[in-house]
Amino acid sequence: MAKVDIKEKAISLVILTAFLILGIFLRQLTNGWLSKVRATKVYAAVGGGKEDFLSDPDVQNIFLEKYGVNLVNDSWSNGKLVVDPVTRKDGTPYDLIFFSDQRFYDYYKLSPKVGEADRQYVVDGGLTLNTPIVIYSWDIVVDALMRENIVTMKNDVYYITDMEKLIDYILEGKKWSDIGLDIYGHINIDSTDPVTSSPGATYYGLLLSIMSGGDVTEENIEQALPKLKEFYKKSGYMNNTPADLFELFLKTGVGAKPMIVDYEKSLIEFKNSNPDGWEQVKDKVRILYPTPTIWNSHCIAAFNDNGVKFLNAFQDKELQQIAWSKYGFRVGITGGNYDVSKLGIKGIPQTIDSVTSGLKMEVYNRFIEYLSS
Repeated sequence: MAKVDIKEKAISLVILTAFLILGIFLRQLTNGWLSKVRATKVYAAVGGGKEDFLSDPDVQNIFLEKYGVNLVNDSWSNGKLVVDPVTRKDGTPYDLIFFSDQRFYDYYKLSPKVGEADRQYVVDGGLTLNTPIVIYSWDIVVDALMRENIVTMKNDVYYITDMEKLIDYILEGKKWSDIGLDIYGHINIDSTDPVTSSPGATYYGLLLSIMSGGDVTEENIEQALPKLKEFYKKSGYMNNTPADLFELFLKTGVGAKPMIVDYEKSLIEFKNSNPDGWEQVKDKVRILYPTPTIWNSHCIAAFNDNGVKFLNAFQDKELQQIAWSKYGFRVGITGGNYDVSKLGIKGIPQTIDSVTSGLKMEVYNRFIEYLSS
């Protein structure tokens, strides 16, 4: 009789535990559903480069649970955002635009030119996600560039401290063999096409600034443009998206891609999304920081209270930590304040100290037209 009682108690305990677990599950499910129902739908036109970050479940949960924001976003190219009518498919306006480059954000706030669509008034906005332009290379290439006094190591970080000399090597047609490397071809830095790609244009804006002595003016731009075009012609075939270029860099190795231009965030995101691939290349890949470099800044233009609510969510420390540690975005006006040692990637500086100002849209348009002519 005692055994039967023990068995019945055990069964009762199992059933009670199951009900408790089910109750907790249903409560969490109901809370999540209620949060989504109660949340404000915020409609955004979003430029590229941050799709994975915005679709991250943890990021979406922060927006939802902490700020009552249910983001509904459509992909747009930056160029169309400053030219075409920026409306949803049903013709209604967005609550915000999330640009992928500060120059488009700054340009959007100006009055539209002839042939451009009317724009919404920006009630609030600014920089949110930032990442600097860097050069990715390989150990043997960086060692050779250090012997040429082009690259310098400081606090375990590699800096291109003589960008002018590196540019001259490329313009002079020097070969990799001229600096002691058993690599076929001329010294080159692969990039995306500045004529068709926003990242490529940002890089060529940096080159133009360096070729102009750090300050682009009406006088020196005329002297720098032919030099920039010669650099462009010597660069050969170019990819149109940074993701494709970075993938080729890792897959084809030092012989095919000795140096490429990309964003700092790319390697951080790669390490987190592909740990096996990271183990294969981590001892060979090097990150070089041009001196100066230039920020690629993702900016939000908010048109109403809903857009401002989304903008304000980027002050959240938990959100900022995910943006940095998982996706490589330095969040905030000064580029964030994080412990880079926790990334597990050698050669990333705590702060980015040498940065040139971004150029205005008309300067970009001018050199892009010149390059494509």
